[in-house]
Amino acid sequence: MQKLVCLIVVLMLSITAGYAESINKMLDKMGVNKGAVSVMIKNVQTGDTVYSLNETSPMYPASTLKLITAAAAVDALGADYNFKTGLYKSTNNDLYFKLSGDPLLKSGDLAKLIRAAKAKKITPKNIYIDDSVFDKHEWGEGWQWDDSLNPAMPKFSVYNLDKNLVYFDIDPSVNQSPANIAMRSNYPLTFMNYTKTNRSASSNVGVSKNTEIPNMLNIAGTVSKKMSLAVPIASPRLNFILSLEDVIRDENFEYYSKITPAKLPAKDVYLVGEVEHGLDKILPLILKSSDNLAAETLFKMSGAVYANAQGSFENSLKMVNAYFEKLDITPRDIKIVDGSGVSKNNLMTSEFMTEFLMNRALSEEFEEFKELLPTPSEGTLKNRMLYFKGNLYAKTGTLADTSAIAGYLTSKRGKLYAFDIMINDARTSAADKANIEEQILRNLYMNY
Repeated sequence: MQKLVCLIVVLMLSITAGYAESINKMLDKMGVNKGAVSVMIKNVQTGDTVYSLNETSPMYPASTLKLITAAAAVDALGADYNFKTGLYKSTNNDLYFKLSGDPLLKSGDLAKLIRAAKAKKITPKNIYIDDSVFDKHEWGEGWQWDDSLNPAMPKFSVYNLDKNLVYFDIDPSVNQSPANIAMRSNYPLTFMNYTKTNRSASSNVGVSKNTEIPNMLNIAGTVSKKMSLAVPIASPRLNFILSLEDVIRDENFEYYSKITPAKLPAKDVYLVGEVEHGLDKILPLILKSSDNLAAETLFKMSGAVYANAQGSFENSLKMVNAYFEKLDITPRDIKIVDGSGVSKNNLMTSEFMTEFLMNRALSEEFEEFKELLPTPSEGTLKNRMLYFKGNLYAKTGTLADTSAIAGYLTSKRGKLYAFDIMINDARTSAADKANIEEQILRNLYMNY
């Protein structure tokens, strides 16, 4: 019996060594700097480490950080939490919009609230906006100024509305002539039209800042068919107020004065109408589609609720550290500076991420947590890892020179593994990084 146990142990060590050798050979063959790769893979049932490489080296987690910040936020807020935008009337006949930073709030929701006031035949003396729930910081620490035109990274604010984006509709015109460009919003943006119509070519249009004229954008490129271009707004507050003014006019609501900030009185007010969106709609956006605006707003709101104070990064960090303490995991050699993973000031180790994933896998809420993650053919895995359909649930992350993936894989033999892979190698192409991640997981799936 003792010989059999020893044989099994030797066999398992041999398999593990073979896996490690195959991964190391693959990394060498692809010319990747192994010092810029961090990997840890653990068997969920046994806790055994299958493979590790630089697992204690801090690296950029990119959007895989959302796994942690979203889970911490849900713990602080409760799974049934709703972002609520309320319209209140005071006994002084003033209307107050009480904002929550709802990442799903749309101009149509403001119209619903104005219609509710109109139905009650309210003709207000003043309209105020209570924006006190968050501080005034609208970007994360270390976010890059040259990302300010990236529609995936809009400013986040208590004034979130229509994803804080404006859209340009671009139509081709006469061949070799500038395309026709129209903006859907009244938000004040000016632009130079450097596009050219070419119906025989592929459309390729981009937006950039004009370096010679302040507050001017350049829209340039080739246009062959109708298309739209999303651009983040510089001032969510201005966009909100302008949109609300449009709604008031469109709904023929009798109000002609300014809209200004003011805190909702603690008494002598009643609710006129309310719009709410729950975490059941927001969490899939964050974990499946990697929505940065939703991730940052949820992170800030959870800090506000945890601290019973104004939402700020400082309160959110207190919240997430309390979550780690509750899980009895120690945040060694990591740094969290935002809720989305956009900043390169965030640092993570694959050891800590895998420890967190192991903790979640052994919790009562594991199935609900796992189902929130994209599986191949959906979300950020829509066109990736299709080989693992139904066996992989994972969050991806991408930044310049960085690719990451973390989650769970059920192997061909039915064993469940928690893993984290981060590649911070500037010399390796994005396609090669994705290939490395897939090869590591494919080898695990086939042989374990």
